[in-house]
Amino acid sequence: MKTLSAGAVLWLWFALMGQPSGDRASGTVPTAPLSDHDLAALVDTTDLTAVVQRYCARCHNERLLRGNLILETFDVEAAHERAPTAEKMIRKLRAGMMPPPGQRRPSPDTLLALVKTLETVVDREAARDRNPGSRRFQRLNRAEYERVIRDLLDLEIDAGRWLPADTYLGAFDNMADAQGLSTTLLEAYLRAATEVSRIAVGNPAAPSKTAKYTNPIDVSQHAWDHIEGAPYGTRGGMVVTHDFPVDGEYVVSIETLFGQGTGFQDIDISIEGEGVALLGLEHGGRSTVPIRTEPIFVKAGQRQVAAAFVRTMEGPYEDRLKTPGWSFVGGEDSQAWANYGITALPHLSELMITGPRRTSGLSETASRRKVFHCHPGRSAAAVAGAFRAAAPEGARACAESIVTRLAREAYRRPVTEDDLAGPMAFYDDAAAEDGFEIGVRTALQAILANPSFIFRLEQAPPEVAPGESYPIADVDLASRLSFFLWAASPDDALLTLAAEGRLSDPAVLEAQVRRMLADPRAEALSTRFASQWLRLQDAEDNQPEPYLYPDFTGQLREDLVRETQLLFDHLIREDRSLLELFTADYTFLNARLAGHYGIPGVAGPEFRRVSYPDASRRGVLGHGSVLLLTSMSARTSPVLRGKWVMEVLMGTPPPPPPPNIPAFDDTESARGGRLLTTRERLEMHAANPTCRSCHRFMDPIGLALDNYDVTGRVRIRENGVALDTRGTFYDGTDVSTPAELVDALMKRPVPLVRNFTAHLLAYAIGRRAEYFDQPGIRAIAREAEANDYRMSSFILGVVNSDPFRMARPAPAVEEEGESEDRMKNSLRRGVGS
Repeated sequence: MKTLSAGAVLWLWFALMGQPSGDRASGTVPTAPLSDHDLAALVDTTDLTAVVQRYCARCHNERLLRGNLILETFDVEAAHERAPTAEKMIRKLRAGMMPPPGQRRPSPDTLLALVKTLETVVDREAARDRNPGSRRFQRLNRAEYERVIRDLLDLEIDAGRWLPADTYLGAFDNMADAQGLSTTLLEAYLRAATEVSRIAVGNPAAPSKTAKYTNPIDVSQHAWDHIEGAPYGTRGGMVVTHDFPVDGEYVVSIETLFGQGTGFQDIDISIEGEGVALLGLEHGGRSTVPIRTEPIFVKAGQRQVAAAFVRTMEGPYEDRLKTPGWSFVGGEDSQAWANYGITALPHLSELMITGPRRTSGLSETASRRKVFHCHPGRSAAAVAGAFRAAAPEGARACAESIVTRLAREAYRRPVTEDDLAGPMAFYDDAAAEDGFEIGVRTALQAILANPSFIFRLEQAPPEVAPGESYPIADVDLASRLSFFLWAASPDDALLTLAAEGRLSDPAVLEAQVRRMLADPRAEALSTRFASQWLRLQDAEDNQPEPYLYPDFTGQLREDLVRETQLLFDHLIREDRSLLELFTADYTFLNARLAGHYGIPGVAGPEFRRVSYPDASRRGVLGHGSVLLLTSMSARTSPVLRGKWVMEVLMGTPPPPPPPNIPAFDDTESARGGRLLTTRERLEMHAANPTCRSCHRFMDPIGLALDNYDVTGRVRIRENGVALDTRGTFYDGTDVSTPAELVDALMKRPVPLVRNFTAHLLAYAIGRRAEYFDQPGIRAIAREAEANDYRMSSFILGVVNSDPFRMARPAPAVEEEGESEDRMKNSLRRGVGS
């Protein structure tokens, strides 16, 4: 047992007796906090265990079982033996949430000594057994499939056409445990391989069919709403990317929706920015008006098709009441919401492309150039007209060169003769019957349906014993790195270093990380990682009520999400501190979003960095994306906002509500002829003592953000009554504004930093961060703190961590062992059909 100083002994005696020299409820002491030397002295684990028994076991015992936690026999010295429990304690103690407000608690120095000792004991034991964890195979999800195909074949595809929706687990859609395997799923990947290969190579025998594209009704098409990709001088409409399989004639048809009124409109049809037709229509009050073009000759390939109304006015126009920002006011049942007095402009709802007709060959496309780096016996100009021509001399050598290059990129590693044997067998069969190009297309289909493409399979060295950790191979490290930073396959530079065995060298690895972060593809960290960590996809699920928020449009929703993504991307690009995500006095706006926030001086559709004119907004807590996803359609929700901060930012989610608790919307909404505010209804709802234990944590956080409405605008009244956003943070700090809430959070940055690190690690390795990962997470966070919390420190810390660079064989599961065989059987049945 270590010796304590006399002052420390007296202070600890008071703490153990429940008689701290300061305020017992808050745990404060009148003296200054202990120095690092005194804290180091307070490692007598017997006395700290007594603190746990006196203050923690009062609730966490077999009788009460609060939080499903029993601490009656917990021993601080043996914390590593109950590491999952110790990690729960560390998380709550670091956040200052335990003991809860109003309960007896020791002084802050006692709690700090306890949590530091717990961390030391657990981390010391973890250093002896460096457990990197294990996971099943990962497969390409929708987003990764799209990015990989884009890099491999220069094609923009929508994987949702073939692949089922991805399952989210632990906030992310790339978790191996959630990526199940079934015959239906394998068939979906097979269909995708068939269609993608046809799109990439082209199909002169393509039958005529109609592709329909639907415009969401929340996309505004007002006189001042220009759709990106449409010609200047137009408003509204649609812009789509369509796959034209062959040179030929195609017909574009559209359907428009109307509310009330009459008028004439011209619709401009353009392909790749070049006008190809101008359609006139008369608006006579009908709900739908289908119109179509004459046949239009279009060359093969992916091309952008735009249908937009010709703009006939500039600026706002007068209306009898008020012009809403959302142009759609309903179809045949347009009286479904209060739209009296609204001038209803035509709203384009569907665009259809029918064809091909009267085909005339196959032009070169970006994807064909990506595939056919050689073409035997023909010039590039002659290739297009001989799709099914017999394979000329030297064709097989050219095909093998194509297959080798594509397979190396698709399989994300050097390829062997066995890797080439399968695709080349499919080439031989197809080429013998239908010629060189169909042979290559069939080989490409085989590559895209191969398990080495769909699955990220990592092979353990044969000499590794069960339960033994090992460093992953360089080729597997290259894939982990590229899917982490780019959500896509490794490029040639990474593959070359991996093939040479140099990527695992620490200096080379760090240089590659910094190179990749400077690459535009690193935007995946904001559009993929940050968006999912912050739950930005939930903003799509909340459509504010049109009668309350008539100015809210689909374009504005996209702007709100883009603002948050751009802030995170800025932190990555400029290597700034993570804490700026919470404290930034600037953001990224375009004219539409700046107008929504009421910030002057921003013009044009481009986003740019803008400093906030006042303190009403700070960091991500002032972003409309977060405020929208934590609201209901007709009102704000302090509970959802408080829960979001605790769960997403702090990593300390409140428990689910008890059963049989009435919903918030069941509470009284009016009293004495007056509508009640959300705060008044919330106080009624949380009056139940069972509910109060959690609401006292969430509600003050959410109320501090209640000056923002559902769409993120600043407000000062609700239902005509001045807002009351006063509250007390669980540590006793008074908070009533977003700035005060940010200040309260910044008093304890450790939970925020560690929670971010845990999510970053989970996203990078494709599995949830477990209790045995926490020592490594703490090490990464400490290293980042020494580097001012720069984003590169977190990313390099994850890349250099054991879970990222090492592996441990997962327990054998019969389904996993059979997965490749089932895929191959499906491949044999379907490829070439």
